[in-house]
Amino acid sequence: MATRDGSDSTFTIVQISDLHCGTQFFLPNLLERAITEVNDLEPDIVVCSGDLTTFGFKEEYALAKDYLDRIDCKAVVVIPGNHDSRNVGYVHFEDLFGDRNSVMRVGGVTVVAVDSTEPDLDHGQIGRGRYAWIEESFAAPADLRVFVCHHHLLPVPGTGRERNIIYDAGDAIECLQRSGVNLVLSGHKHVPYAWRLEDLFIVNAGTVSSLRLRGNTRPCYNVIEFSGTHVDVWRKYPFHGQEKIIQFAIDTLEFEKYTARIEGEVTSRR
Repeated sequence: MATRDGSDSTFTIVQISDLHCGTQFFLPNLLERAITEVNDLEPDIVVCSGDLTTFGFKEEYALAKDYLDRIDCKAVVVIPGNHDSRNVGYVHFEDLFGDRNSVMRVGGVTVVAVDSTEPDLDHGQIGRGRYAWIEESFAAPADLRVFVCHHHLLPVPGTGRERNIIYDAGDAIECLQRSGVNLVLSGHKHVPYAWRLEDLFIVNAGTVSSLRLRGNTRPCYNVIEFSGTHVDVWRKYPFHGQEKIIQFAIDTLEFEKYTARIEGEVTSRR
């Protein structure tokens, strides 16, 4: 891809989410394997979209930091999830990872990441006070604009009764539309899925290393490949291969979405 820095190659973003370090449901071998696979990909940016811990305790944060420090990438974006904000855990987040809201620009790609959590609550919100900051952060020219939050902006199929969507999702979506955002990355429900909503493509990640799974989902993480105006999003399973979630063009907004029905069978929808 010809980006603003003059390079001509595929730009790779890896999204891992919902590590949940610190309980019997956490599987270290899956996270270790995922990190090995991520390092083999040599991504340009790695995004960790929250729930590093289970209860927000200091020891859980230390364990999560130890794992994330093994990622061989200079551009790592980390935000907290609702579990990380329990028990005043956001204090440990700031000590170990810095600001809970951040902007990163690499090779023509702008990533704006926002802490959508509320202390000790499972629901989330972006907050109207941050809309202007989000728009200003995306104002500079970019080939791809990516917004990251932990909670989902749209309900996720296969997750049961909807309880934890972002409270100000409607206004937040309008803010992202005004900002020219192309891709939204989130986690939270441990079920991977993808949507197109007007000019936005919204991709939810599963859990990379926890057995807190709904239905027949499996631990996984996402790989986003950007070349020219084309984006491919892959769901990768530690130890067990990959499948495409969605592909789309940021100029024409044409897309093809893939849904895994049963093991070994994948269907597509345009």
